[in-house]
Amino acid sequence: MEKKNGSLEGSTKLSFLVDEEEQETRIDQYLAERCEHLSRSYLQKLMKAGAVLVNAQSVKASYKVAEGDNISCLVPEAVEPEILAEPMGLDILYEDKDVILINKSKGMVVHPAPGHTSGTLVNGLLYHCRGELSGINGVMRPGIVHRIDKDTTGVLVVCKNDTAHRVLADQLKEHSITRKYYAIVHGGFAADEGTVNAPIGRHPTERKKMSINEKNGKPAVTHYRVLERLGNFSWIECQLETGRTHQIRVHMASIQHPLLGDTVYGPGNPPFKQLQGQTLHAGVLGFIHPSLGEYREFCAPLPAYFSRLLEMLREKDGKRR
Repeated sequence: MEKKNGSLEGSTKLSFLVDEEEQETRIDQYLAERCEHLSRSYLQKLMKAGAVLVNAQSVKASYKVAEGDNISCLVPEAVEPEILAEPMGLDILYEDKDVILINKSKGMVVHPAPGHTSGTLVNGLLYHCRGELSGINGVMRPGIVHRIDKDTTGVLVVCKNDTAHRVLADQLKEHSITRKYYAIVHGGFAADEGTVNAPIGRHPTERKKMSINEKNGKPAVTHYRVLERLGNFSWIECQLETGRTHQIRVHMASIQHPLLGDTVYGPGNPPFKQLQGQTLHAGVLGFIHPSLGEYREFCAPLPAYFSRLLEMLREKDGKRR
């Protein structure tokens, strides 16, 4: 598959060349898997408007692509809203002229998105850093090198300038950044540690979900280690080699150990009603500092809800400390 970007009369032109293994896929599904920022319904609207061409001819959403098809898609440029600086109590773990490390709270969205432009971490960072954030990812995600899900807590690094951003982005690409997460999952493990090596991509039918996708997924590797067995649950540490969307949640669910509280990839009726989303905490983040040139590691303590839950499970399992 080839992809080219170019601007044409205020729109972005996306071009694709269909490979042999990609043929016989509906074109709306084909494009949705390659344009993760565009919904399938939006792509269907573009087709109705004649903005999607196959071999210079308009097609319907039900068209199945064939090997060698040349696909072009004109996507109107989005008008990005103004993102305002907002004062908020950020839990800052470390800060210097290049980076700022935040211990993100549960329920906080990392960056604005259409229809959700306030109350995010970025809004708070714009206020705290007085606008001194890397501009590489545009006005919606200034300084953001990586992100964690809304209901995942823990350490996140944000860059204050483009040079630092490029250095850390390169480390992410090379998989040299240390990222350790802590989770409570369903079920017990026979072995104390293991690795899940399975590609992750967009779910074939549920667009908001990710899944193990051997055909169109990207490589994903998660190493896990059991920290404590707690009856019907386990407390584990996960270390990422890659950083795919929902990686730990998808990987653990794929081996029948979904995260406690995760109603997207786990049981729809979790045992602890007070939980807000998955029990997942980004505990350790380590990287080569962009200016100092030395390895630095930052830790975020377990949030109170996570510690209380561990104690509750220990009491149930007769392991009260």
